[in-house]
Amino acid sequence: MPYEREKRLYEEQGFVIVRQLLPESKFAELRENMDRYIRDVVPSLPDSEAFYQDRSRPETLKQLQRIGRDAYFREFMQDSPFNELAAALVGEEVEAEEPEWFNKPPGTNHVTPPHQDNYYFCLTPSNVITIWMALDSVDAENGCLRYVSGSHREGYRNHARSKILGFSQGIIDYTPDDFTREVAICLQPGDVVAHHGMTIHRADANISAERHRRSFAMVFKGISCRRDEEAFARYEKSARAQRQEMGLKN
Repeated sequence: MPYEREKRLYEEQGFVIVRQLLPESKFAELRENMDRYIRDVVPSLPDSEAFYQDRSRPETLKQLQRIGRDAYFREFMQDSPFNELAAALVGEEVEAEEPEWFNKPPGTNHVTPPHQDNYYFCLTPSNVITIWMALDSVDAENGCLRYVSGSHREGYRNHARSKILGFSQGIIDYTPDDFTREVAICLQPGDVVAHHGMTIHRADANISAERHRRSFAMVFKGISCRRDEEAFARYEKSARAQRQEMGLKN
């Protein structure tokens, strides 16, 4: 079976690394289209789809949502090696959510708080996976992802509103034991790490003076998943309030 070893590690740890998921030509094509989207489309996007550390400085762009409206990325959602990997790890047919782009620009004090993705998604069962592809070399200096190994089997942790745009909720009882269990994920461009929706993860700020930490990510939910609409409405209300408090219009 494809990805048999990766599935075993994913079930044990709550995450797994797959090196060079895309053929070289397809990876180059993805990067070229991401650059095109940022150059040609992003300047016209509303606050709710393009997040900046400082909107007056375009080089501090740090997160893009809902890029699946673009023809290239819409097609990528339907047919790519991401889909095959997601189905193999989740263990059932999956549905793709719109891709996202993340960045930690050099010299910006932008941390990613510890959190569980399914606290945002509100899906039952939690058969949901995020596949995160490095577009740059990623290591401790420029803010690599850090996972609490095995945490996907331990249920929800207490979250509360953060002050970090794009990550409106963060775990409030992160412990020394959590830090001890962390695994730092160092990647080369084209490598991916796939993590379970319940796996706790975070990232430090990028302390590099010159290097970005850009990534392309997609979420896939198993067809058995159903959303808790009441819980999701609470999350959406909190996220909207956060954006308003930060002075964003949308």
